[in-house]
Amino acid sequence: MDDTAVLGIAAPTAEHQKIQVVPLAALPVVGTAVLFVALSIGLNWQWGLMFNHVVGGGLWTGIDLFVGLVIGPILGRLSIPARAEFSARFMPKMVVIMPTVVMMTLATGFQVARSAGNLTASSPNHAWLIVSFCVVGVMAVIALGVLEPANIAVLYEMNKPVPNGERIGRLMKRFIYTAGITGVMQIATLVIMTRLSSR
Repeated sequence: MDDTAVLGIAAPTAEHQKIQVVPLAALPVVGTAVLFVALSIGLNWQWGLMFNHVVGGGLWTGIDLFVGLVIGPILGRLSIPARAEFSARFMPKMVVIMPTVVMMTLATGFQVARSAGNLTASSPNHAWLIVSFCVVGVMAVIALGVLEPANIAVLYEMNKPVPNGERIGRLMKRFIYTAGITGVMQIATLVIMTRLSSR
């Protein structure tokens, strides 16, 4: 039995529609978010900076926790064909969502910290800010350097005439496990952020 049959994915036929790796319909939303962040930074617009930072950070935290602690265990218990069907619909959305929320959070977070004076060594929040930079930096590397490539590799593999089921399984495990790790790290970020805001 070949990998296609194991995965429950039919080889592409004339009627078979390939998975769209980057959902084009989402690109205007991404472009709007990038423009909003750029304007907020360029105009030093405090409400815009805070909105982007809080919304981006909230979405990043919520997605990591939900994917790692809820979706991951459920996905592991699904049949292989159901897993493949879910991944074909879920993973393309993550291709555009994660880079967008990471960009919103990090770009505006730095500006908010600068405006509040937390970047200066004399600030009482400086040490906490450095810790947050370290934690968020690691999470960003995982999100963009591990999760995103694994996500895209799964989609490209699923689009092949004969997908490699073993490779897809390995990549999906990497995606779910690293999402779980960043989900736990997000809890540390929440502790740091609430600590900063209460000082």
